Amino acid sequence: MRVFVTGASGSIGSVVVPELIAAGHEVLGLVRSDAAATAVGAAGGTPLRGDLTDLDSLRAGAAQADGVINLAFSNDWSNLAQGIYEEARAVQTLAAALAGSGKPFVHAGLTPMLSGHVSTEEDPETTNGPVGGRGRNSEAVLALAAQGVRSSVVRLPRSVHQRGSAYGFGSVLIAAAQKTGVSAYVGDGTQRWPAVNRLDVAPLFRIALEDAAPGTVLHAVADGGDTMRSLAEAIGGVLAMPVESAPPERFGLIGRLFALDMPSSSALTRERFGWEPTHPSLIADLAAGGYPTLG
Repeated sequence: MRVFVTGASGSIGSVVVPELIAAGHEVLGLVRSDAAATAVGAAGGTPLRGDLTDLDSLRAGAAQADGVINLAFSNDWSNLAQGIYEEARAVQTLAAALAGSGKPFVHAGLTPMLSGHVSTEEDPETTNGPVGGRGRNSEAVLALAAQGVRSSVVRLPRSVHQRGSAYGFGSVLIAAAQKTGVSAYVGDGTQRWPAVNRLDVAPLFRIALEDAAPGTVLHAVADGGDTMRSLAEAIGGVLAMPVESAPPERFGLIGRLFALDMPSSSALTRERFGWEPTHPSLIADLAAGGYPTLG
């Protein structure tokens, strides 16, 4: 299968592209820079210059492909609304290009934010609050099942991690600790965060591309819910810093999300698709140290 991948050189795309190629697929990867084009080419893919705001590049990529995996997102928390708008325009453009084709369209979404409830694949998208727009974008992808598209959403937890390179929301905790000299958590720190190693994410996107039925939701969750305090303690242990509670404002614009209890489960995904995470947990990656300077 020839697969068009947006965000092909990003944190998740850089592991999804080699996974696809190892499985015998060809990859056409959307890239924004020469460095990204080189990275995609080195992985065995073919770069296509453009980005989520360049709708012509999205149409061109989809037209050349047998399937699409949409991983790109701005991740600029200082202008989240703009990032969500750009994602919505991209989804609309790819949807129009794929309508009636029967081709797979796999989209990266987010596990639901249902405070105090362990979210599952059967729970609805979160469509209100600061990231509610991303939930609405995922809903739009799933709705394409009624328009002749084999659409699916792989919901990602707040922390997609790998030692030394990425920690998801954990990166915000590390950066705040490096800046202030204190490894902090919000409130009493009992709120739970789901997580997954990015090396375990890659095969799930491939599985969704190859096997997911139209309208399927998959959960890329390995750790159902580490407490925020346990994450802060792991960071504080490595950096030899005190661990204490702090107000949400300590963590900037996304601090208010840190007070939410957001556990999640991937039991249905594991049962239906045989997916089983095997790589280190977030706690293990944090406790291993080797953090980049993030502040």
